[in-house]
Amino acid sequence: MNKNISIVGVPMDLGADRRGVDMGPSAIRYAGIVARLEQMGLNIEDKGDISVNRPHRYMETENHKYLDEVVEANAQLATVVSQIMQEGRFPLILGGDHSIALGTIAGVAQKVRDLGVIWFDAHGDLNTGETSPSGNIHGMPLAASLGYGHERLVQIGGYAPKIKPENVVIIGARSLDEGERELIKRIGMKVFTMHEVDKLGMARVMDEAIDHVSKQTQGVHLSLDLDGLDPHDAPGVGTPVIGGISYREGHLAMEMLADADILCSAEFVEVNPILDQRNHTAQVAVALMSSVFGDKLL
Repeated sequence: MNKNISIVGVPMDLGADRRGVDMGPSAIRYAGIVARLEQMGLNIEDKGDISVNRPHRYMETENHKYLDEVVEANAQLATVVSQIMQEGRFPLILGGDHSIALGTIAGVAQKVRDLGVIWFDAHGDLNTGETSPSGNIHGMPLAASLGYGHERLVQIGGYAPKIKPENVVIIGARSLDEGERELIKRIGMKVFTMHEVDKLGMARVMDEAIDHVSKQTQGVHLSLDLDGLDPHDAPGVGTPVIGGISYREGHLAMEMLADADILCSAEFVEVNPILDQRNHTAQVAVALMSSVFGDKLL
């Protein structure tokens, strides 16, 4: 794995209903991510945060809250991520709500033509303006990256689609809207719900997921929403869903990704310190990051 890591924070909470996740990058830094990775011998560059415009109230455009601001921030992020990739470094993006995946994937896919994606999440994030029950854009980034949804979201970075459905795996899903279920079936996307995780075990799920995203790709992006974990282990998230991935299962998944050595980029999102307990969820995020970069007990 690339040992030259560039960290970028995206203090974005406009894609979600609940405020506070914009403080996620600060919470993760406070939990010691830079020191932890440097202790592992990695070359860390912290590029600071993307600037996010925060209006006092949202203007809703066709069931897309804060559309202008979300597009602007993600366009910035796509440019920064693309430059990091151009320099031969590994972009590690700290969220912020999951709408920031729009910019991360746009930037990575500019440099990795056939990009695979492993999407750890309780949700599918496959809504569009037509299917979203809330208008929150953090429920739309995977759909938009696949080419479905509002043209301004789909075209972030100036091209679409960024990824192909056959190169994507969702892991840990347990809350899907009707429109998302229909899209998954229509495009044939690979999804390991918590039913499969419970039935097969995380080791087999990861073996199959890694095999699936490695077949026709030149690199794999990891998008990890902390609400993919059970709220008992990650309480500081805006949309918790009980019955999720355990702390130990999460570590196993990250360790197996490290062993597979397929990742070219990663983002960790939806840490909300306002809803957290003594920054516990940010500490979990840091621990998972260390595992995905190869930290081992022995």
